[in-house]
Amino acid sequence: MPWIKAWHVIFMVTWFAGLFYLPRLFVYHAACTDAPGLERFKVMERKLFIIMTIGAVGTAIFGIWMLAGYAWTAYHANGWLHAKLALVVALIAYHIYCWKLVLDFRRDQNRHGHVFYRWVNEFPALLLVAIVLLVVVKPF
Repeated sequence: MPWIKAWHVIFMVTWFAGLFYLPRLFVYHAACTDAPGLERFKVMERKLFIIMTIGAVGTAIFGIWMLAGYAWTAYHANGWLHAKLALVVALIAYHIYCWKLVLDFRRDQNRHGHVFYRWVNEFPALLLVAIVLLVVVKPF
């Protein structure tokens, strides 16, 4: 199982890199006014979203593999695992929301300013801290 856990963490890092950077692109895209810049951001956002989705899928595959292999049997009675899985569901919802935002920008239908995206950018950091603390500390 150490190999499975290692791949889970590798894909998780890839996923979070995208989750941190994509909203930052939204900040710059929302503030951009020139046509070439707007088109460039559309390409960057689409390509980054694809890479971070690969990270998300890999994270899920190896996470489910660990759950099926040992984690559910070992920890199903512990609240920290249920809390972690709930936060992962929130993270997936955030990922889907980012997809919606990518599509809005692609269609030139963005309805938010750069300040909104600065706040949106903080959400995955909060989830990362909470998830890591739950997994490492196992507080309950």
